Amino acid sequence: MGWSGSGFLVLAYGLTLVENNKYINYSKYLNLFGALLIAINCYYYNALPSFVSNLIWSVMATLTIYKAKRKGGFFVKPKLKV
Repeated sequence: MGWSGSGFLVLAYGLTLVENNKYINYSKYLNLFGALLIAINCYYYNALPSFVSNLIWSVMATLTIYKAKRKGGFFVKPKLKV
């Protein structure tokens, strides 16, 4: 579970580095699910500092998704700079 969460977080970071911004919305959800999986794994192994930091990461990802949904829908298309 922890390895999957780590993979999601690395993939989310990689998607933010891609020149094409159409994947940026997926990175928000990958951040959320990755942090939740790592938090569950850390709680299981009693790694409380990592559990708390990943729980905070999950809350930040949730707030980011909520803010995007309030602005204009489930998947908001990012504005491309020309």
